[in-house]
Amino acid sequence: MSRKNPAKFEDMVVDPAEAIECIEPGMSIFIGTGVAEPRTLVKHLMDSHEPNLQDLELIQIISFGDAISLKELSSQKFRLKTFFSGWTADEAISSGRVDYIPSRYSEIPNLIESGLIPIDAAFLQVTPPNDAGYCSLGVAADVARQVMEKASIIIGEINPYIPQTFGDTYVPVSDFDYFVQSTEKPIYFGRWPADPVFDIIAQKVASVIEDGSCIVYSIGPLFEALSKTLSSKKDLGIHSPFITDALMDLIKSGAVTNRKKRIFKGKSVVSYALGTPELLKWLDFNPLIEFQSINEVFSPIQIGRNPMFVAIIHTRKVDLYGNVALHVGKGNVATGPVEVIDFFNGAEISRGGRSIFALSSRNLKGESNIKLSVDMYHNKLNVKESVDLVVTEYGAASLKGRTIRERAQALIEIAHPEDRAELIRLAKEQNLLYQDQIFLESVGHLYPEDISTKETFKNNTLVRFRSIKPSDEEGMRRLFYRFSDTAVYYRYFTPVTSMPHSKMQSYVNIDYSNTTSIVGLVGDVGQGRIIAEARFVMNKEKTFADIAFVVDEEFQNLGIASYLYKRLIELAKTQGLKGFTADVLSSNREMMKVFNKFGMEVKSRMEDGVYALTILFN
Repeated sequence: MSRKNPAKFEDMVVDPAEAIECIEPGMSIFIGTGVAEPRTLVKHLMDSHEPNLQDLELIQIISFGDAISLKELSSQKFRLKTFFSGWTADEAISSGRVDYIPSRYSEIPNLIESGLIPIDAAFLQVTPPNDAGYCSLGVAADVARQVMEKASIIIGEINPYIPQTFGDTYVPVSDFDYFVQSTEKPIYFGRWPADPVFDIIAQKVASVIEDGSCIVYSIGPLFEALSKTLSSKKDLGIHSPFITDALMDLIKSGAVTNRKKRIFKGKSVVSYALGTPELLKWLDFNPLIEFQSINEVFSPIQIGRNPMFVAIIHTRKVDLYGNVALHVGKGNVATGPVEVIDFFNGAEISRGGRSIFALSSRNLKGESNIKLSVDMYHNKLNVKESVDLVVTEYGAASLKGRTIRERAQALIEIAHPEDRAELIRLAKEQNLLYQDQIFLESVGHLYPEDISTKETFKNNTLVRFRSIKPSDEEGMRRLFYRFSDTAVYYRYFTPVTSMPHSKMQSYVNIDYSNTTSIVGLVGDVGQGRIIAEARFVMNKEKTFADIAFVVDEEFQNLGIASYLYKRLIELAKTQGLKGFTADVLSSNREMMKVFNKFGMEVKSRMEDGVYALTILFN
């Protein structure tokens, strides 16, 4: 029987055995999640043999606690329902011991409020009451409000190790029927060990996240590494299901200010805390962190109100069409299809929003994580039409707006170099690539990552520079067709009218051991267009190299050609070259000015209206 509204708080505190006497057969009991799991209450429930504890339905949003015994779930006493298919619940769901409710997370509160998911009782972990008579829900806001409105019996487990947190977390003592004193510390989640490959992947991910972005965080090696690579950013925002030790590190670094957000401005918004005692201590009375229910945190509309929202999704497999398979089993937290779709959709709504799918190029068995197809894999996210960026330790592939052929080419470029030849073969078999597609297997490990940089020129024009890739074929083709007849003649010394695949693919597939080519792009990473290209090709003796430039006429006279010339000089010197050679039409005065810069000795010889130049390095 309930003891609602007793004379004072002390009268509401009872032994766990007494508290669960009010449970009746057939009831649906909501249980807190993860660190918020009321372990003392649940363990008494599992161990008790009282006759009233029969045919009970236990409901958890995410089942990654440790108090619910899978052995007991095999009996007729209990049945667990969960909305999450990852972590340790995955195996139990597959074996039929746990019922899985597929649902968008943002819709779960509505399911409870409407009664479609009935709740008769609630076991919630809370902090000791403060002087005003309020307890804090601490480390899990999720659906506690909706549950407490529907449950006829509410039992709070008081745990002094739980932090008092701000946001939608404070509930009056009078809302509870009973309290029990916890005899267990909360379940803690250790930090993931360092993984060198994810340090590289995190650097690639960080390179495409701009200052002022609002990001979603989760757990795992990728997010451990991201806390370091994002620490140099400015004015980041956080709108995320979880706060972890890694996210705590990022916030403490000063990179997170939440100033650019449109909702919960100045606050990092989360629903759950997962981590170590250090994290929980840091969260205690921390005004920077706002705990909100999942209808606020997972709502695509709310997410999309934040500009430049970036959904970072740790991925298991990607195929050449752009289909994605997510992780399964332990370690899979908030990366199942129904868990990520709200954040994915929020990123699509957000002004300047992006989604980044990150994975290592190979799994622990040395097998490629980039496949011809992921149809045979569980946990697929079928949104290939909307996939934006895929990142491995070998780079970032932009898929948005690209054809299947262009997607396949871009994804093969970020596969492990030793897997690319097989992927090319499979792609040709399926007609994803041209049958005459060039592939230089010997240069797979030679791509010069260190060339990548960015520079701001006149009129505040920001240009990103990197080495050319085979997937730049279409971008270079478009650059060619933007040239005037004069510009084409200056570059090729003949009136070239077309640049078909057969010609352009030979131009973009280079041997990095004897050719250096830099492209300049404007626009966001993955959405930019090539506006310049400069290259040098070594002679047989590798003492001199022939040099050539092209700059989009819209971007000329900004200093881009001079910058590229200087960069090529620096790179040529590091490779031991003595100088450049170049052929320049006598009427091309602007290019002659470029070659006469930087104090190099320039020897010229005129032949049929063309200057044959030899440029000697000092």
